[in-house]
Amino acid sequence: MNIEQARFNMIEQQIRPWDVLDAGVLELLAVVKREDFVPSAYRGLAFMDTEVPLPGGQKMLAPRVEARLLQELKVARHEKVLEIGAGSGFMAALLGHRAQKVFSLEINSELAAFAAANLKRAGVTNVTVREQDGAAGLAAEGPFDVIVLSGSVHEVPQALLAQLKVGGRLAAIVGAEPVMQAQLFTRVSEKDYRSVNLFDTVAPRLQGFASASAFSF
Repeated sequence: MNIEQARFNMIEQQIRPWDVLDAGVLELLAVVKREDFVPSAYRGLAFMDTEVPLPGGQKMLAPRVEARLLQELKVARHEKVLEIGAGSGFMAALLGHRAQKVFSLEINSELAAFAAANLKRAGVTNVTVREQDGAAGLAAEGPFDVIVLSGSVHEVPQALLAQLKVGGRLAAIVGAEPVMQAQLFTRVSEKDYRSVNLFDTVAPRLQGFASASAFSF
């Protein structure tokens, strides 16, 4: 396999047609080597339009979903980011290239070690992976400019929304199969949030989240 050709095809045939037109995001996807974050047994799937299996029964999100979420979050260089679900560390690497600091929480010990090793090998120094349940967030390091859930949930917990700064954004894939929606939440004041639906998709469930919560808009 010609890796650079495969990377080019991924960007031009999968990601750009999915309304990912931000030049900075597209350039980042050409630079951050996705294949280095994929388990060796599945390296042939690194650039395919599919979810890549990970240890613990988890999966990497499809490349176009990761790219679209990254574009919609509009992460800036001065911002602090919280990721829930480190997975392979690839999304954290993308976030790390755009943000000042990233905390990535992973409940699965094998995945947390895998992600940390991948990030270290890639030279990403502003991402900290912590092995812990992400459902309650990381209030001690908050508030955050950006929170991203790298997997699906039935609903977004109030505890996570409360850790956004005013003006902060949270991206999550919400709902139940067969159709879920990627949603973007923005904290517009101390008490108010705005949400918009971005696109329909399906993603693996994040571990540690309740099937429902009392919070709703």
